[in-house]
Amino acid sequence: MPISQLWSCLRRSAAALPNDCRGVAATEFVMIVPLMLTMFFGVVEFSSGVAVDRKVTLVARTLSDLTSQSTTVTDADLSNFFAASAGILTPYSATPTQSTITELYVDPSTLKARVQWSKASTINSSGSVVLGSSSHLPSDIIAIPAALAVGGTYLIWSEVSYKYVPAVGYVMAKAGITLSDLTYTRPRQSNCVMYKTTVCTTL
Repeated sequence: MPISQLWSCLRRSAAALPNDCRGVAATEFVMIVPLMLTMFFGVVEFSSGVAVDRKVTLVARTLSDLTSQSTTVTDADLSNFFAASAGILTPYSATPTQSTITELYVDPSTLKARVQWSKASTINSSGSVVLGSSSHLPSDIIAIPAALAVGGTYLIWSEVSYKYVPAVGYVMAKAGITLSDLTYTRPRQSNCVMYKTTVCTTL
């Protein structure tokens, strides 16, 4: 083909290009689908994360509430409290849950909260509660909100930590996000909740 004819053909093709709509839908589809999929999975994972975070808060509240309704607790009682609280996480797996229940005594002279007793637990791979040692030791000083610093009173303090691992992980952290919450509750049936003692201690 002579160069003049080739040049003429190219000019006609260039002039017709703005009016040629073939392949537009396919091009738009290829450009939009990745964005839409990212947004979809992002919304799904974010919504699940918010739901789990709310359940973690409920677990902390339930754990302190159940403990505060007792006058005396044993390891068996605490295991039941931990198990009942972890059940709130259903339908999400409770395996990454770590919980701690602690009783605090507010010193009347200093208004500082001291640990009386503390117990921790984890949920193993089979879903059973495993009691363990708490990081809080008796007589440890714990910072509490000023509104709760009432001298001569006791507080039940629950802490819950849960590692939420997204199912997809393309939008949120693949390794997971640690969600946690804590709650303070006053003993309801007596001045304190006794654990391995017959009197309310003031360590």
